[in-house]
Amino acid sequence: MPEDLLDVLVAMRERRRPFAVATVIETAGSVSAKTGAKAVIDEQGRIIAGWVGGGCAESAACETALDCMARGETRIIEIDLNDEILGAGMPCGGSMRVYVEPVLPKPVLWLMGHGRIAECLCALGAMMGLEVVVNDPLVSAGRYPQAARLVTCDPDYAQLQPQPRDFVVIATQHKGDHESLARTLASGAGYIALIASRKRARLVLDHLVGAGFDEAQLRRIRSPAGLDLGARTPEEIALSVMSEIVLERRQGGGMPLTLSRQEKAEYLRTGSGS
Repeated sequence: MPEDLLDVLVAMRERRRPFAVATVIETAGSVSAKTGAKAVIDEQGRIIAGWVGGGCAESAACETALDCMARGETRIIEIDLNDEILGAGMPCGGSMRVYVEPVLPKPVLWLMGHGRIAECLCALGAMMGLEVVVNDPLVSAGRYPQAARLVTCDPDYAQLQPQPRDFVVIATQHKGDHESLARTLASGAGYIALIASRKRARLVLDHLVGAGFDEAQLRRIRSPAGLDLGARTPEEIALSVMSEIVLERRQGGGMPLTLSRQEKAEYLRTGSGS
């Protein structure tokens, strides 16, 4: 791969923005791009480096790249350059196959707070392939060895910058939770959880209402957080929350895998398998 393309790939990865790489894997007839030609396509569907052919091939590759990024799946597309009506719209006199691979940044699990639940969430999050960032003045590398980054000096939570595919779990259990929640609600975070007692959670939500947040915004907050596993210990609570995160990330159904199709329908209708 040319060095300039490698530089672009590294830069895009450092920016934590999704992109796709389109690679010509086969050609036939008269085509402008050769096998092995590559292009980097950004999240807007624009080629920012490289080349896979003229306008006909470029349009098909960019459109497919957007869909691949949305689905998180690779795809091989057949581009017919012989038929201007049924093919790509330009009679170039050949055909090509292009492999489109999305490159999505690893989702970040933002943990606000310290304590046993946060420690367990850090370990579980890393095991699930998340990049874990722990933000609390009392955290240390010895207690959070799996964390990708520790933030120990962030009084106004300026370093809390979640993206839409990120997960935020607030387990501060002190007065700072309403401040970190306010900042998180102002972001595009896809998952926001507050681990707190029902009384504490109510106080925090009431404070946010007074700060101007409306009902639709508050509904983004998962509190009580996690799935109903009957969790009691900190380890079990962490598992409950991580189970909900996996459910959200993978768009699962949350039903027992042993259920038949009919039983699943009954489960959805009644909320139980009986």
